[in-house]
Amino acid sequence: MIAARSGDLFRHVSSEKAAIYRAVLDCFAAAKRAFRLHLRPDDLLREAQWPGAPPSSEELAQTLDQLVAWGNLRAQADTARVSTLEDFYRRRLLYRLTVGGEAVEAGLVVFAAALARKGELQTVALDDILARLTTLQLLAADAELDAAKVHEALRDLVHVFEGLARHAETFMADLARTLELQRAELDAVMGFKTRLIDYLERFIRELVERSGRIAVALEALEPSVQRLLQRVAEREAGDAAPDDADGRQLAFAQKMAAWAERWSGFRLWFLSDGRSPAQAELLRAAARSAIPRLLSAVSALNERRAGRSDRSADFRRLAVWFAQTPDAGQAHRLWRAAFGLSPARHLALAAPAEVMASTPWGASPPLAIHPRLREQGRLPTRGGPPPIRDRSQARALLAAQMAEQAAQLTQARERLVGAGITRLSQIGELDAATFRLFLNLLGEALSAQSRPDRPVERSSADGLLRVRLTPLIDGREAVIETELGRFAGRDHLIEIAAV
Repeated sequence: MIAARSGDLFRHVSSEKAAIYRAVLDCFAAAKRAFRLHLRPDDLLREAQWPGAPPSSEELAQTLDQLVAWGNLRAQADTARVSTLEDFYRRRLLYRLTVGGEAVEAGLVVFAAALARKGELQTVALDDILARLTTLQLLAADAELDAAKVHEALRDLVHVFEGLARHAETFMADLARTLELQRAELDAVMGFKTRLIDYLERFIRELVERSGRIAVALEALEPSVQRLLQRVAEREAGDAAPDDADGRQLAFAQKMAAWAERWSGFRLWFLSDGRSPAQAELLRAAARSAIPRLLSAVSALNERRAGRSDRSADFRRLAVWFAQTPDAGQAHRLWRAAFGLSPARHLALAAPAEVMASTPWGASPPLAIHPRLREQGRLPTRGGPPPIRDRSQARALLAAQMAEQAAQLTQARERLVGAGITRLSQIGELDAATFRLFLNLLGEALSAQSRPDRPVERSSADGLLRVRLTPLIDGREAVIETELGRFAGRDHLIEIAAV
C-alpha cells in the first residue's frame, strides 16, 4: 500500500494536465519556502505561473481534488471566513503539501539540478585536498589528537574529493558526447576547439603537479591513518545509547568500516595499488586522448567542407541507386560499373575450344584446375614433379606414441579415482604421468577457490573427472614423492571421482 501511494505521488508528472499540476505544486513549493503553510484556491489563481490562461474555479477545484487523491496535497475546512450559516455549508477549503508531496518536490528539484549540472575539472579542488592533507599531518603529529579538528578536516577532505570525482566523471562523459561534432557548424567547432584544448592543457598541467604532491602527502600520512580514522569513528559512535555497550561497539565498527572504505577510495585516486593505475592517471589519459579526438573531428569537418570524398556517404548513395533499379539486369550492370567485377573470362583459355565464353557454368563441361593454382593462385614450375615421400613409418610411430600416452592417461585416471577420499599426504608415490594429471586437477581446483579456508569442487578440462578439495585446519604439510621430484604444500582432503 505504501509503494502504491508512493507511485501515485508522481502520477501528475506524466498525466495529460502535467503543466497545470506542476504550476499548482510549484506555487505550493514557493509558499512553503516563504513559510506559508496553507493556500486557498484564490491565492493559486492569483500567484501561480499558469502555462496558458488561468483555469476556471471549477477546473482548479478538480485539479486540487485530484492532487489530494494522489496524496500530494491535504485539504481541510477553511473556517476563518465563516460568518453565517450559509458560509458554513459552502465549500471552503485550505490546502497544504503533505509529507510525501514535500518529498516529491524536493526530489524533483534535485533531479532538475542534476540534469542541468555541467561537469568541470576542478584544479582548485586539488589545492583544497592538499591543504586538508597538510592539516591532517599537523594534527597527527600531536601526541593527543584533537578529535573535533581531525573530524572536521576529514569531513572537508571527503566533501572536496567527492565533488572533484563527481565533476570529473560528469565532464568526461559530457566531453565524449560533445566530441560528436561532425554535424556541427565549422565556425562553432573551431571556437570550441581552441577553448577546450586550452582548458584541457591547463588541467593536465595542474593535475600532474598537484597529484604528485598529494601522493607524497598520502605516503607521509599513511602511518597515522589508522589512528586518525579510529579517533573519528569513536567520536561519531559516541551518539549511541549510553546504556547499550553492544550497540556502541556495533556503531563504532560500522563507522570505522565506512571511514576505511572512504579513505581507500580516496587513496586509490592518487596512488596505484599495483594491479591498476591510479584514477588520477586514468583521468589524465582520458583528458589527453580527448585532444586528438577533437582534432580528428575538426579535420573531418575540413575535409567535408573542401568537398573530399566520404566513403560512407558514397556507399549510402550507391545503396539508394541499387534500391531504385527496375530489374536484376540493371542491378548487375550497376554492380559491374561500381566495383569493376566481371565474369572470370580468363578461365576460357584453359577450356575446350568448342565451349563459348557465354556458356553458363552449369551447362559447361568440368574443367580440371591444378591444385596449386587453386590454393596459391599460380601454376607449378616447369619440370618433373617432386618425389613423393613415404610417411607410413612416421605415421605408425606417431600412432604408437598416441596409444602409449592414452594407456598412461587411463592408468593415471584409475590410480587417482581408486584412492577415494584421502589426504594429500596419504596419496603415496606417483609416477610422472599420474603426477602430471594430478597436478592439473589440483590447479583447476585451487584456481576456483575463493578463500583458502573454503572447500571447492571442480571438473577437469575434458569433463571426465571431478575433484573436490577440502582444506584441513590442523596445519599439517603434505609431501608427495614423484618421479619428477618432491611436491610439498598445505595438506587437504581430496576426492577424485569419475563423472
